[in-house]
Amino acid sequence: MIKAIAWDIDGTLVDSEPLHLAALEDVCKAYAVDIADLDDTHFVGVHIGDVWEELRPRFPAHVSFADWSQQLNAAYTKNSDQLVEIAGAKAVIQTLAANKLCQVAVSNSNRRVVDANLDAIGVSEFMAFTISLDDVCEGKPDPFPYRLACAKLGLNSTEVLAVEDSATGAASAIAAGMPVAFLHRPAGREEHGVTAISDLSEILELAKIAQGNLYSE
Repeated sequence: MIKAIAWDIDGTLVDSEPLHLAALEDVCKAYAVDIADLDDTHFVGVHIGDVWEELRPRFPAHVSFADWSQQLNAAYTKNSDQLVEIAGAKAVIQTLAANKLCQVAVSNSNRRVVDANLDAIGVSEFMAFTISLDDVCEGKPDPFPYRLACAKLGLNSTEVLAVEDSATGAASAIAAGMPVAFLHRPAGREEHGVTAISDLSEILELAKIAQGNLYSE
């Protein structure tokens, strides 16, 4: 029985990739760093620490990860009014909340970005808590973020449905022992406990909610 939903945010609830890319391009431009050789989707789903490790040789030696990430987050959040929700995200979250199903968010972004994303689509109030990259010792694909979420919820991992849109996030949830709803999952081999979904409204069926009412068990 699903007792809680653990939402990924970027790409799952918020169409944030265009703004992440714009912020990265702005910071790179400020240092005259050229990333034109990289495809626009090159860093989609990639841990920010790994993004920095790949780009660090292109930046001046005096630029630290802390400086770079702070500037990146500032460039992102100042334009957060441009963010839009993934289709149906707020309505699904509101329906789950109306049916008393606990919801949390587990993200590989830092606290500043997590808060900006959820505020931008008006769903912050529906989250019991949020876990950001600042709150964990290891980010996704390590299982630690989702294990921490389950521990804070006081629930068995099998009782918490993770909703993800990337292989990195899905791997984290799977390793934590959770069932996963994989939004727009790429074609590939089937995995136990992973349900491919094409629309967030399908979460209501997985959570046994229909027409605003809980199914009886």
